[in-house]
Amino acid sequence: MVYLDYAASTPVSKEALHVFQQLSRDCYGNASSLHDAGGKANEILTYSRQSLAKLLDGESDGVFFTSGGTESNILAIHSIMNGLPAHKQHIVTTKMEHPSVHYAVNALTHRGVKVTIIEPNEEGIITKDILEEALLPETGLVSIQHANSETGIIQPLAELAPLLKKRHVFFHTDAVQTFGKIRVSLKELGVDAISISSHKVYAPKGAGAVYMSTEVPWKPLYTGAVQESGFRPGTVNVPCIGAFVAASEQTILQLEEQHKLDCQLRDYFIQQLKKQQLPVRTLHDNGKRRMLPHIIGCFFEGFEGQYVMLACNKHGICISTGSACASGYHHPSPAVKALHLSDRDALQFIRISFGRMTSKDDIDQLLHTFMNLQKETEGE
Repeated sequence: MVYLDYAASTPVSKEALHVFQQLSRDCYGNASSLHDAGGKANEILTYSRQSLAKLLDGESDGVFFTSGGTESNILAIHSIMNGLPAHKQHIVTTKMEHPSVHYAVNALTHRGVKVTIIEPNEEGIITKDILEEALLPETGLVSIQHANSETGIIQPLAELAPLLKKRHVFFHTDAVQTFGKIRVSLKELGVDAISISSHKVYAPKGAGAVYMSTEVPWKPLYTGAVQESGFRPGTVNVPCIGAFVAASEQTILQLEEQHKLDCQLRDYFIQQLKKQQLPVRTLHDNGKRRMLPHIIGCFFEGFEGQYVMLACNKHGICISTGSACASGYHHPSPAVKALHLSDRDALQFIRISFGRMTSKDDIDQLLHTFMNLQKETEGE
């Protein structure tokens, strides 16, 4: 099998699996228990919190562990809005966000929170002017993803942050797709809250985290919880969190090397598309955008993305038509439509994403499948 869907999920690394197995076997106590077994689990949790905070350029008391990226986004947004006064109940987010962000803001509307959904410019970028136009005196929170999981387009958060600081508006970002791929620093980005997930960095599914600045006056979504300083109820999954942090440490150490490899694979893929004269256009063809190199959004002329994906799957190649969390819905992706494309073009969208084990041979097999698809069209 050729796996080219790393943006959806990554395989568990040997190191992360080893940590998970070891902690499951030797550190099975409840971290909230007062006996020695609980204390041992709590020590692992404390180390994990400190390590992850360091990787995010923050403080350990700002880290709250969750079950994954979706819960991280929902809890971060609700907790921040819960802590804001009545005159700051307006949230701004974008059309391209992960579905979990839209779940969160839609739920907030039922309790009277005003929501504004903004669209990017034709390059897929939220500019300072676009954001400023959406801000109101009652705006309390802005949530903008660091980079889109479907298109790979990176948002200029550091350029937007000063505007929000000036207006005393809190800034949350979904960094699930960027953590471990490019540098994610609380201080450099200028954000107040960050969401991340374990299964994007070669760790088991089931863990995630929210980093919340100590300046944020958050209040929990679930009242009465004692775990994670009240941020989230439920027994803390120490083995999964330990594996998450071990994988994160390893991924960050390899970040520059992997980034270079991703760029080489991307360039090779685009060069071969042109060399073989395949009717495939990529979002990377536009040099005005800053993009993640491991995600390539493509449009295969003459075929809907779903057909291309199924044809690749038939040949043992895994690609995507967009966000896996929205699979099963056969309509243009909001993130792709936000690029001001027609429904026809948006439905042709496919996503290829590289990872630690991707090779040029994998790319060649994909290109060969593309060539066969082209021949089908020419033969009609």
